[in-house]
Order: sequence, then structure tokens, then C-alpha cells
Amino acid sequence: MSGPAAVRAGRDPGLQPERTRLAWRRTTLACTVASVLAVRTTLYGGVSAPGAVLCALCCACWLGFLLVAHRRIRALSAGGAPAAPSPLHLTAAVLCTAALAVCGAVLVLEG
Repeated sequence: MSGPAAVRAGRDPGLQPERTRLAWRRTTLACTVASVLAVRTTLYGGVSAPGAVLCALCCACWLGFLLVAHRRIRALSAGGAPAAPSPLHLTAAVLCTAALAVCGAVLVLEG
């Protein structure tokens, strides 16, 4: 066997799962900071109804991303070759991150 199939068959993942796990943790930390700043922005100077709704949406997006990231980090830490993440989980992570960014931007512009 030669070519790309041979490379895939004898693939040594090395530190790739560890780097990926650390990337998920960094992204989770960034989402946490964005959510905390959204709560702070909402509470600073009085609470408005739209601000409270956006803040709740930010927190819900953060919780959704946290769930997806935790599942992926566990899968990467299990040892062995990790399975590819499902498209549903990846889509959920992207949508939560994008929604968190949009809600945070609206909160900043509203304030």
C-alpha cells in the first residue's frame, strides 16, 4: 500500500488531539468572557427589557456552546483515536458562537 491510504493507515496523531482539546477550552473561555461582559453591560446603568432578553439569549448560547465543547473535550480526552465530531454538534457550536457574537454586539451598540 502506498500513497495517502498508507499515510492514513499508519497515522500517528501525536499531539493533535491535545491541541484540539486546548483549542476547545480556549474557545469556551472566550465565550464565557463574552457572556460575563454581556451580563455586565446589561446590568450597568439600569436594566431594559430588550437588554435583559439579549442577555438571556447570550447566556443560553453560552450554555449551548459549553455543552457541545464539553462533549468534544471528553471525547478527545478518552484516549485512542478520537472519532470525528458529528455535523450536528459542529453546527450547534458555530450557531451558538455566532449568536453570542451578534447578541454581544447588539448589547454594546444598545448601551
